[in-house]
Formats: sequence, C-alpha cells, structure tokens
Amino acid sequence: MLYYLGQEFSSDISVLNIFRYITFRTGAALVTSALIVFLFGPRIIAGLKIRQGKGQPIRADGPETHFAKAGTPTMGGLMILFGLIASSLLWANLSSIYVWVILLVTMGFGLIGFYDDYLKVSAANHKGFSGKARLTLEFLIAAIACYAIMTNGKEPFSSSLTFPFFKDLLLNLGWFFVPFGAFVIVAAGNAVNLTDGLDGLAIVPVMIAAASFGVIAYLSGNAIFAGYLQIHFVQGTGEIAVLCGALIGAGLGFLWFNAPPAAIFMGDTGSLALGGMIGAVAVATKHEIVLVIIGGLFVMEALSVIIQVASFKLTGKRVFKMAPIHHHFEKKGWTESQVVIRFWIISVMLALIGLATLKLR
Repeated sequence: MLYYLGQEFSSDISVLNIFRYITFRTGAALVTSALIVFLFGPRIIAGLKIRQGKGQPIRADGPETHFAKAGTPTMGGLMILFGLIASSLLWANLSSIYVWVILLVTMGFGLIGFYDDYLKVSAANHKGFSGKARLTLEFLIAAIACYAIMTNGKEPFSSSLTFPFFKDLLLNLGWFFVPFGAFVIVAAGNAVNLTDGLDGLAIVPVMIAAASFGVIAYLSGNAIFAGYLQIHFVQGTGEIAVLCGALIGAGLGFLWFNAPPAAIFMGDTGSLALGGMIGAVAVATKHEIVLVIIGGLFVMEALSVIIQVASFKLTGKRVFKMAPIHHHFEKKGWTESQVVIRFWIISVMLALIGLATLKLR
C-alpha cells in the first residue's frame, strides 16, 4: 500500500522515493510485523486462554516433561498471520502476482490448520482433522497457486525445474509442473507442522529459511544480480523479499511469547501456513531443490516419521524411540533446550550451504 506513495508522489516529495526500494520495504515490513505481534500478542493469548480452557491436548505417549505444558493455549499462528498479512499488505507492491499467490497459500493453509486446531481443542484430542481431507484441500490450494505461477511466467522457463550448481540445466516439466509444485508446497507445510513439537523449535528454522529465501528472491528478481551470480532471473520475484521480511518480524514477535516456558503454542494454524509459504516462495523463485537443503531440518523431521511408520508396518519394529526425531533425542536424555538449540545450529548450517549454491555454478 505504501509502495504507491513512492510511485505517485516521489516526484513532488523526494523522501517518499524510499518507499520504492525493496530493501527498505523489507526492513520496514520486518519491524512492522514484529511490533504488531508484540502489541496484540498478550490480548490474543488472553482471549485464546479463555476460549480454549484446557489448551492443546498433550500426547499421552510423549516425553513426560511435556505433561507440565498442559493448559497452554494453541493457535498462536493467528498472532503470526495477523502480523505477517497486515505488514505485507502495508509494505508490498500489491500489483505483484507473486504477492497474492503466496498470501493465498499462507492464508489457505492457515485456515486448514486453524480448523484442525479447533477440532483438537474442542474434542480434547490430538488427532484433529481427517488426514485425507486435509491433504486434499492443501493440494487444491497449492495447485491453484502453481497454476498461477506457471501461467504468469515466461514459457518454457515458468514450467521448468532448475538445478543448483548448474547455470544452464533446465528440465521442462510442462503441465506436470503444477502437481510437482503442489507437492513441494504441501510437503513443506506438513514438514514444518511435524517439526513444531518443542518450544521455539519450528519458528527459528522457519525464520532462517525465510531470511535465506528473502535473499534468493531479491537476487533472482534483479536482472543485474542474477546475471552476476549466473542464476536464473525470475522477473517480479524481488517483491517476495518483503513478505519474507514480514514473516521474520512476525516470527520474532511470536518467539517472545513462545520462548520456554511457552505462553502459547504455534499450532497447525501457524506451522502449516508458514511451511506452505516457504514452499510457495521456493516454487515461485525456481529454487525447489535448494529448499531441500535450506529446509533440511524439516526434511529430516518428516523422513523420521515416514521411516518410523514404514518400519513398524513392515517389520513391527521402530527405528526411533519416538517420532518425529526431536522426540527421539528427548527420549535419549537430551533436555528440551539442548534439542532446540542444536537443531537451530543445524538449520543455520544448512541455510549457509543452500545460499552457497547461488555462487557455486
């Protein structure tokens, strides 16, 4: 919204020209979303406590230390989405198709997660929404987003898969790009959802991924920088950096309340929305494979669940003491803070490796 002030009045009021710069608006979006969450967070938490009563159900088979968290409200993702969306609408260039596509995925996945959280709280059961119904809705939203990304780009590049380390290697997927991109988005959303099991565990890696993809979006959307780094130029994706900045700011605000002992949990409302958003950003910037590197922590969490389920069904034995894998380390004797901080370290290292692919070509 404020972008248009720079467009319309910068010739008369020179200081407004600053609103035209993506870097400034990204920083402003970060600060704005953080302030929104800081200011409204306590009211949201208080309201959720009153409405939820017993809070998020705790798994009976989980680590014993988690039983002390009973009564903590969930749906903290509402705080994040409020700050993220309000800040994005304020600072982003709303004529960009990428802004609306990514917000569509974020809000759509957020609504699915909200309904799932609502069912868990109202029924006092951790199972929630039907898995098949949830995945069907997620794929529908993601497919619409991928169709919009493909049809608004330049063919055949818009339907192609790029590869890190290779500047000219492209694989044209044609219409198969839509289900492929939808799979990336849905997988990212659910992988972050599985990671959200300890105080602060999911939100910091999400912010690290958002910062990394904010850089990628800015560079990919700038013809000069893209040419220098020999990465593929994707016109218009620079504006995505503003949304990534808003996500980081909202995440910082949420972490203030989610720091141990958490006053509120993110819930599926936040984890599905933020994971879906990161996946959509990766698809829009043509860095789907790099997402596997930067989001390697989320991949590890998801794989641990897949391996655990497959092993138990095929052999009757479990590979891990408990899945997702962060619970495995808790069962081995790691404290919650040890698991969280060590996983943060892994996330930072993976993000640096992912960013290195921009130059190693």
